[in-house]
Amino acid sequence: MNFQGQHRRAIEEADAIDADAQAAGVPQAGRKRSRYAWLGTLASAALFIVSVVVLWHLSQDITWAQLQAAMAATTGRQFTVAFGFVVVSYLFLTGYDALALRQLRIKVPYSVTALASFTSYAVSFTLGFALFTAGTIRYWIYSRHGLSASKIAALTVIAGFTFWLGMGVVLGLSLIIEAGQLAGLAFTSIRINQGVGLAALAAVLAYLAWVSAKRRSVTVKHWRLELPGASVSIGQMIVGIGDVCAAAAVLYVLMPADLGLGFTTFLAIYVLAAMLGIASNVPGGAGVFESTVLIALSYLPREHVLGSLLLFRVCYYLVPFAVALLMLGVHAVATRGRGTGGDPGR
Repeated sequence: MNFQGQHRRAIEEADAIDADAQAAGVPQAGRKRSRYAWLGTLASAALFIVSVVVLWHLSQDITWAQLQAAMAATTGRQFTVAFGFVVVSYLFLTGYDALALRQLRIKVPYSVTALASFTSYAVSFTLGFALFTAGTIRYWIYSRHGLSASKIAALTVIAGFTFWLGMGVVLGLSLIIEAGQLAGLAFTSIRINQGVGLAALAAVLAYLAWVSAKRRSVTVKHWRLELPGASVSIGQMIVGIGDVCAAAAVLYVLMPADLGLGFTTFLAIYVLAAMLGIASNVPGGAGVFESTVLIALSYLPREHVLGSLLLFRVCYYLVPFAVALLMLGVHAVATRGRGTGGDPGR
């Protein structure tokens, strides 16, 4: 999954706050904040460029015939199981919106929630620019059921918390449990892996304790969002874990039979690759995700790993994208036929 839109939103919000600070006579704070935003953008660009160079270096000796042969070796059973996990992952993604709506105390039929969630994620994962693509789709669907733009923005932020809670737990546990094997694959040490894993779990537990103590909220300019309490946050964590594990399982079952890695170890590689992909702000982490997995699985024939990665792109991104476009088209025709307009300003 790709939440690059949240990064862009943070930059935009920071720029808006900078303007207010300068108007109040504190331009220095605005300059510092703007500088940090540019540093983040430059870091993302550098990460993407380095990853593309690495990916080119790792794949330059692979011929198209070798790649075709590697993909053709994938069995029908592998595809069946992979698509099963795709369905499970996207079902968990609908839970992101469902929990966010519960936190906002808004009742929307699950059929509407599932449509808005699935289509917005499937389209934004493939096209990127999540702030525009996913935001537009969500607004188009939810506004017909009375949600204002501010409520839809709040829903998006809460869904983002769900994703990161799940990622934090999965990364922490996999790094601790498989610290030894990952040390050899990632060229680190057992202590470093365990330390990072403990830090990730500590961050999640600290957040849960923080929101459990009393009602918490975040405020940006005049926009205030109440954060979920302990019960909803734990639900978010479980949903996030389910989504991440199911998405990783899609790629895991498409890997060659001689992978030789347990799922827990592979899960840590997947999460690390996904997080680097998110940091790059590239749609779907394209290039960054692949290069990370290729480096970690360098003991396998590269054409087999790259073939599995390309099939993963097809199964998890392109097929859901095509289904989402079809569903949006059917929904548009059905909505026009009913003549419903909704009240987006409520």
